[in-house]
Amino acid sequence: MYQYDTIDQTFVQQRVAQFRDQVSRRLAGELAEDEFKPLRLLNGLYLQLHAYMLRVAIPYGVLSARQLRALAHVARRYDRGYGHFTTRQNIQFNWIKLAEAPDALADLAAVGIHGIQTSGNTIRNVTTDELAGVAPDEIEDPRPWCELIRQWSTLHPEFSFLPRKFKIAVTGSPHDRAAVRVHDIGLRMHRNPAGEVGFEVLVGGGLGRTPLIGKTIKPFLPKRDLLSYLEAVLRTYNLAGRRDNIYKARIKILVHDIGADAMAERVEAEWAQLRDGALVVADADIARLAAAFAPAPYAPRSPRSEAVEHARLTDAAFGRWLKRNVFAHKVAGYAAVKLSLKPIDGPPGDATADQMDAVADLAERYGFGEIRVSHEQNLVLPDVALDDLPALWRALDALGLATPNIGLVSDIIACPGLDYCGLATARSIPVAQHLTRRFEDIARAHDIGKLHINISGCINACGHHHVGHIGLLGVDKNGAEHYQITLGGRADEHAALGKLLGPAVPYDGVVDAVERIVETYVRLRQDGEIFVDTVKRVGPTPFKEAVYVAA
Repeated sequence: MYQYDTIDQTFVQQRVAQFRDQVSRRLAGELAEDEFKPLRLLNGLYLQLHAYMLRVAIPYGVLSARQLRALAHVARRYDRGYGHFTTRQNIQFNWIKLAEAPDALADLAAVGIHGIQTSGNTIRNVTTDELAGVAPDEIEDPRPWCELIRQWSTLHPEFSFLPRKFKIAVTGSPHDRAAVRVHDIGLRMHRNPAGEVGFEVLVGGGLGRTPLIGKTIKPFLPKRDLLSYLEAVLRTYNLAGRRDNIYKARIKILVHDIGADAMAERVEAEWAQLRDGALVVADADIARLAAAFAPAPYAPRSPRSEAVEHARLTDAAFGRWLKRNVFAHKVAGYAAVKLSLKPIDGPPGDATADQMDAVADLAERYGFGEIRVSHEQNLVLPDVALDDLPALWRALDALGLATPNIGLVSDIIACPGLDYCGLATARSIPVAQHLTRRFEDIARAHDIGKLHINISGCINACGHHHVGHIGLLGVDKNGAEHYQITLGGRADEHAALGKLLGPAVPYDGVVDAVERIVETYVRLRQDGEIFVDTVKRVGPTPFKEAVYVAA
């Protein structure tokens, strides 16, 4: 993985010192809140419902064991003993004291972690596939390109005050595990007819109050031109994006208003001035970055493991975990393992300090000291020898991190909602907890099969409800929490926005409504058909009847 050099480290530490001075002046009354707010946001510090929240960047979702231990330390020393992993592959600490925020950031800076550009109208944390570098279907590892984008975008002088926040996602596989089609810019690596690897550039995706799927404006972009083309897109947006209306300021509104063809034309005109200039990506530069992501020193191993086969046949619990939480690896004899942060009755995406410390230990014992964060709010150990899977499973089970539910009905994506967020209009976490209890029978969950539930506590859609197979959006109706239900969304290479089912359902009835939807699917599905396929085939009517007539 990429290691910060002296320039990176000096910059991060200087930013901490700068922010410490800003906090000191705020506490002394020398800075008013309206003056301090843009300064703290640029360092990832939000003022939420009950306390300050610190959002820490995990670039493209990659952590070292040392860094994860530092996050555990911050959770234990400055928060309430846990952190919340987000759909942006970041982590949030929800109970930070303002006076201690600089100390927390200083402790993180010592291991190359920071909160810079995790908020504000800037280019946010670049995200990618949590299996990048190890996925068998991968065309090319996207992580070096993510790191290149991180370096280019950090404190970019032109793009520090964009019309609105800006998010970039990259995938190197045909199966999109990075949700690139619902980002401001999505980059999909693929080969052209000549066999060259480059990028399809999608622009104008996003969720929130105006959800849109990104449009392709460049079917194939050579790798050498990546930065110059991104610069052209951002310049076009920076000049033409709305600044008079926060709700219409995202690039998706610009693309929607002028059309994808017109957007492509404007970007091409801007790019013509940039493409052969200083932003050309030299082979030596990408070779240097690629070296930082060189394959781990894998030992030769058999592609089959007698230990795994014995455990699978003698322990049904291990077999269920093996089926749902263990994924194929491009190197024979190894696997990628997803650690579920969705225990029954637990807040989705939360991990305690003790769990983080333990996972760091396991990453070193059963891998090469690396941990990934997925946009589904789970953790990943990317390089586990097959023979080590039974022992790893036992260790994870003892930590409460072996729930065999990856991709199933209880693997719920949810924002913090009204329990923490001042913008929320309804709770997310309790609904997720009630749903996991309702579907806690793991045999039933495995029979239901692949089904993604996403919950957002407000229209800002931090829980990505628009692209959930079942999406729940919390709304306020006359002071009472209700939930709009959408069906048929998905975030993969076939990305689609869910369709609204009908009137919002009250808090006390939403879990029953979801269960009736699931039962209707089970009754109507055909062999091998997952939930979204059944919804597409039969349409919304039987699900409406189940929710509104049966109720």
